[in-house]
Amino acid sequence: MVPAAKVIGTWKSAFEKDPFDVGIDDKIQFLLKLNERALKTNGVSFVNSSMGFANEQKFYASTDGSRIDQYIIRTNPNFNVTAVNRANGDFQSRNSLAGPQGMGYEYMEKYPWLNEVEQAGEDAVAKLKARPIEPGKYDLVLHPSHLWLTVHESVGHPTELDRSLWWEADYAGTTFLTRDKLGKLQFASKIMNFVADRTQPVGLATVGYDDEGVPAQCTPIISNGLFTGYLSSRETAHTIGENRSGGTMRAEGWSRLPMIRMTNISLLPGTKPLNLEQLIADTDRGVLMQTNRSWSIDDKRYNFQFGCEIGWEIKNGKRVRMVKNPSYSGITTEFWNSLDAICSREQWTLWGTPNCGKGQPQQVMGTGHGAAPSRFRGIKVGSAYKGN
Repeated sequence: MVPAAKVIGTWKSAFEKDPFDVGIDDKIQFLLKLNERALKTNGVSFVNSSMGFANEQKFYASTDGSRIDQYIIRTNPNFNVTAVNRANGDFQSRNSLAGPQGMGYEYMEKYPWLNEVEQAGEDAVAKLKARPIEPGKYDLVLHPSHLWLTVHESVGHPTELDRSLWWEADYAGTTFLTRDKLGKLQFASKIMNFVADRTQPVGLATVGYDDEGVPAQCTPIISNGLFTGYLSSRETAHTIGENRSGGTMRAEGWSRLPMIRMTNISLLPGTKPLNLEQLIADTDRGVLMQTNRSWSIDDKRYNFQFGCEIGWEIKNGKRVRMVKNPSYSGITTEFWNSLDAICSREQWTLWGTPNCGKGQPQQVMGTGHGAAPSRFRGIKVGSAYKGN
């Protein structure tokens, strides 16, 4: 086992307004305003909106002599707007483009929720008249509201070292990234760089220390497309020649055994100025996809299919029509090696999930995933659903 240093310290999330100091009436009124704004669009029939908050207070003490206090805040707002064609029973929905964050109630006050929910209503109504995409190979432009889940499933889980060691297999399988591939496999194109970063501001997995008392850190896992790192612990780091843990051990609570978990697994932005509209203008035959609707991946994280709620067909550098429920499939390494463009830092967004499950018994935790709009060449695209 890699030794740990003695740590005496405290850590607190960088939030401005503790959500647990905000009255329940204020929160309810905020959600009702969201619903009211969406329902102003003719054709919108239903709106579900919610906000959830986590207040995690940890005290860690070890026989190494560490004593650590941490106070962690996370915010998880969401809405879903549904439009119904009552003549034929068709219904279409659109979720929020903004994900959960390691922030306080200021997230609810600063993000333009009202503008977005109105746009979501208009998009849901427009989807009622949209047609599915014609199946074929397209250049795929993925928005961060969709790309985060592809990152989570095809990059985050495969790089958990306990899966490579076969210590974790019962829940969602192992991984195709065996240790002999470390430092040798060209996982992706050379413009791709991924990090596991527990220091990322407002990330769902951002902390001061992990649940073995290891300080938070940023670990490269894909460097210029090459597979260069795993998510590791004190117990596993030596198996890949490391002299320190990656700081990824996490437990759901005091009564659960810590295990290697995804942290903030993020695709770094492109190095050249590029925004989404410029990326679309540079695409001749493609599909832009936003938000998630379905996903499936095998137990080694190698073959996958992802579906999304809404997309736009791109022809000769322009969005020509909305398409509903597009999907795509691929093989992990082939997919990421087709990556040929990533938008720059101004377009980068931190997303994630508050409910990633792993282990037996299952432990549910939050993971962060940052990305900018990105383009993948020659991807198999179809429609996830023929009807609704």
